[in-house]
Amino acid sequence: MRILVADAIAEQGIERLKSFPEFDVDYLPKISGEELLERISEYDALIVRSRTKVTSDVISRAARLKVIGRAGVGVDNVDVEAATRRGIVVLNAPEGNTMSTAEHTWAMILALARNVPQAHASLKAGKWERGRFTGIELYDKTLGVIGLGRIGTEVARRACAMHMRVLAYDPFLSRERASELGTELSEFDKVISESDFITVHCPLTKETKGIIGAREFALMKDGVRIINCARGGIIDEKALYNAIVSGKVAGAALDVFEQEPPRDNPLLTLENVVVTPHLGASTEEAQINVATDVAEQVAHVLLGQPYKNAVNAPRISPETLAAVSPYLPLAERLGRLLVALCGAGIRKVSVTYGGDLADVDTGLVMASLLKGLLSPVMTEEVNTVNSRVLALGRGIKISESKEVNSFDFSSLIIAEADSDKGVHRVAGTLFGKHEPRIVEIDGYRADAPCEGHILVIPHVDKPGVVGPVGMVLGRHGINIASMHVARKTAGGTALMLLGVDSIFGHHMGPDRRVDDILSDILKVDGVQDVRFVEL
Repeated sequence: MRILVADAIAEQGIERLKSFPEFDVDYLPKISGEELLERISEYDALIVRSRTKVTSDVISRAARLKVIGRAGVGVDNVDVEAATRRGIVVLNAPEGNTMSTAEHTWAMILALARNVPQAHASLKAGKWERGRFTGIELYDKTLGVIGLGRIGTEVARRACAMHMRVLAYDPFLSRERASELGTELSEFDKVISESDFITVHCPLTKETKGIIGAREFALMKDGVRIINCARGGIIDEKALYNAIVSGKVAGAALDVFEQEPPRDNPLLTLENVVVTPHLGASTEEAQINVATDVAEQVAHVLLGQPYKNAVNAPRISPETLAAVSPYLPLAERLGRLLVALCGAGIRKVSVTYGGDLADVDTGLVMASLLKGLLSPVMTEEVNTVNSRVLALGRGIKISESKEVNSFDFSSLIIAEADSDKGVHRVAGTLFGKHEPRIVEIDGYRADAPCEGHILVIPHVDKPGVVGPVGMVLGRHGINIASMHVARKTAGGTALMLLGVDSIFGHHMGPDRRVDDILSDILKVDGVQDVRFVEL
C-alpha cells in the first residue's frame, strides 16, 4: 500500500511508517496542488499538515484513498464531507500538543504576572527599571479555567502545584472528576467574578464566539488578568481592549487572535499585553508527537486494525449499517435532550435497547447517543469513533442492556443519566422506520417529534398555564410548531413539550435573549422549570 506524505512532518513519523513492510512511503513535503491532483490516484493514504489543501477535487480523483491523516488538530484544510461521502476516514492528532499548549499557557501566565517581556525589552535598551516592573505572586491567587478538556486539565494541575485556588467552568464535567483534579467546579459567572487570572480552553464555535465580552468584563475583579492560548475570537478583542484601557483588566497574554497574523490590532499597542504568534503547539516534542500519532493511526486504518481520532464516521459492515442507520439520528438527539435536562456533572449513562434493536450490534447507536451528549460541550471534535473514549475520559460510567419483549414498541431506546442535578430519563422510537419520536421524559409518557427546537416545561397540572406560556412566546415572536402535554395524575405535575420554529442558539456564556425568554416563561404561575433543547 502506498502512502503520500505531502507536508513536512517530524522524521520520527516518516520512520514509523517505513517500519511497516506493507507500506511504500513517498515523502514529498513541497508537492504542488497541481501535482497532487495528478498523483493522488496512486495512493492508499495521504498525510498532511496545514499547507496542503485536500479539496473535493483531490478527493474525487483519489480512487484508492482509504484514509487522510492530519498531523495536528484542525482539519479546516480537508473537505471532510467529501471524504465521508467517499468512505475515506479522516484522522487528526489532537493529543500530541496537549502538554505543549498547557506549558505555553503557563509561560504566558508567569510572563504576565512578572512583566517578563517588558522588563527584558527595557534592560536590552540599556535601562535599569526595577521599580517599574513590580509584579504579583501567583501563590494564594485564584485561577479561573474555562473548559476542562485535556489542555485545561493540565493547566489546572499545574495551578494546584503553584498553590493557587482553581475555579473551573465546564458544562459537562462531574463534580467528582473536578474534585479529583483539585479544582472547584463553579457556574460561569462565579468563575468570571472571583478569579484573579482567567484562562480559556474551549473550542471556537458559534456558541463560544465572544463568550467573554463587555458584560463578562464588567463582572470581573478590578485588576484581573486574561490569558488566551486556545482560539482567537473566544474573547471579544474590542471589549478586552476597552477593559484594559479603562484599568479594569491589568493585562492580557494572547497567543491567538481573531485575525492571524493580526493586522492593525490595537491590543498590540498596549504595553501590558503579552503576545506570541500562535506558538502553543510549537515545540519539538509536540511536532514529534503529532507526526508519530497520525502515522500510527493511518497504519491502523490501512491494516484493518482499531483506530481512534477519526473526525468522520467509522467504517462498519454494510449489514450492520443497514440495520442501525435509521436509529442513529434518534440516538444522537436523545443524547442532546438528555444533556439539556441534566446540565453539568453527568456521572453515569445507562442505555437500554428494546424490540428489534435487541438483536443487532448497537455499538454505533451508543456512540451516536454519546456524540449527542458530548458535542454541545466538548472542546474536541466528537464523533462516533471517539465519543465513548471521550466520555470515559470525563469520568462517565457507561452501561448498556437489551430487552427483547419488554416494551410496547417495535423498537425503543431508553437513556438515563445520573448527574449532579439528579437522574433524568428519556426514551424514543421510530415511526415508520424514519420518523424519530420522543415517547417518554422522566416517567411522563409522550408522543412528540424528536427534532428541531423544543421547550421542556414541567408545571403544575391546573388551568391557566398552557395559554400564558403561549402568550409569552407570542410576545417574543416565536411560533409554536407542535405541542404535547403529559401528566401522571390529575392535579399533580405535568410536562409540556413545545416545538418552536425560532432558533435561539446558546453558548457557554449567557445568551441574553434566550435568558429573557426563559425568564418570562418561568414567571408564568405554575411553571416549575423550563429547558430549551436544540435537536
